[in-house]
Amino acid sequence: MNELSAQLHFAEHRLQEVALAFMALVYLTRVLWFLRHKAGGERQPTTARDPKARRRGILYSWATVAMPWAMESTRRMPFFYVQFVLFHLGVTAAITLSFLIPYGPGVLESSALVLVFQVLIWAAFAVGVLRLARRIRNPYIRAISSPDDFFAVFLLTVWFFFAALSVPNDVSGGEGILLTYFWLTAFFLVYVPFSKISHYLYYPFTRYYLGKSLGYRGVYPVYRVQGS
Repeated sequence: MNELSAQLHFAEHRLQEVALAFMALVYLTRVLWFLRHKAGGERQPTTARDPKARRRGILYSWATVAMPWAMESTRRMPFFYVQFVLFHLGVTAAITLSFLIPYGPGVLESSALVLVFQVLIWAAFAVGVLRLARRIRNPYIRAISSPDDFFAVFLLTVWFFFAALSVPNDVSGGEGILLTYFWLTAFFLVYVPFSKISHYLYYPFTRYYLGKSLGYRGVYPVYRVQGS
């Protein structure tokens, strides 16, 4: 493997560190602002049968994302849930890759691990293409989509493409692929806190309040009636 140029070294290290620090600062500011607003209290007596219903409701609400059978949409359309899983596994792999290449390149000497990363990221790329095509072709989804929706999906898909090509971490054929991947990664770190992609930041909070309220009312966890 060839020695890195000063430009690639900057893109892999200083650029990512500054972008990460910026994202952390924006997220911290938003979380502190979010916590300043106290959720409203319940105005009716509890209708739950379990005295620990609030706690169980919170745990159930947090775990819903991993229980496709708990939501009608994923029960009726399991293929979309598979897409969801593959897409987010690809995101996790591509983010992990941005740390492994500069700080743990030896890990990528394993051909088996390289293959795992490539399979996950290419699968996420395919899902990104499908999601973008569906957003464009489906008139109902297109009508409720903002410019940020299109831009976020498109840019993520492009990012997956360059991440998958960067997995071997080989600069013998040039540094263009790696440079593009790391500049895209840095852009995402700055852009994500202001885009729809930042929804994951609010997931623990929104699901906490939802589970707490529905648990208090006896709705969460959902009780299955035998034979229904």
